[in-house]
Amino acid sequence: MGKLTKNQKLAAAKIEAGKAYTIAEACELVKAITFTKFDASVDIDVRLGVDPRKANQMVRGTVTLPNGTGKTVRVLALVASDADQKAAQEAGADYVGMDEYIDKIKGGWTDVDVIITQPSAMGKIGALGRVLGPRGLMPNPKSGTVTMDVAKAVKEVKLGKIDFKVDKAGIVHTSIGKVSFTPEQIAQNANEFIATVIKLKPATAKGTYIKSVAISSTMSPGIKVDPKSIEA
Repeated sequence: MGKLTKNQKLAAAKIEAGKAYTIAEACELVKAITFTKFDASVDIDVRLGVDPRKANQMVRGTVTLPNGTGKTVRVLALVASDADQKAAQEAGADYVGMDEYIDKIKGGWTDVDVIITQPSAMGKIGALGRVLGPRGLMPNPKSGTVTMDVAKAVKEVKLGKIDFKVDKAGIVHTSIGKVSFTPEQIAQNANEFIATVIKLKPATAKGTYIKSVAISSTMSPGIKVDPKSIEA
């Protein structure tokens, strides 16, 4: 094991070994243990008591964080009609169009964070699966990125709507803000995210649903959060 840096030692000294903090305490502490020169992201990891290998225990959903993510999200709206293109532009989409962007993507262009489209366009976009799938950019009705109201979806993404999905290890991981946020803003985002995950509890999931929660920032150690305080 390598030697700890000065900042790592400072961070470790602020975390009480074996202690599980409340959300409010953890959101204050994550700011205190972050020493990066850039505005680090604040992440949350929630380990669930589900078996993701079973289709009826898959946990996936979307949530609009009350204080946004703090990130600039580049949105591509793939719509054909002039009216829909104008509405998407007014809603804040960074790129708007159809065939010209499909051709660009076929050529390897993926310089966006979210792609939003309409059901009628999925016939064309389906052929882009090999390019978009591995990058997590494929529009999906479950994440709200395939919808008749593209303008509304664009607005929601720009305001802080995120898509999350439990991984093979049973963990849901996402960013809930930036270190520059106030502890209250981080806590509000964390509570909204966890509340949404709890609402999505599969009926077939048995035993403890929220097994563990940890909050961290880029390059900081994780802070354990007491799951009982969350569910209470």
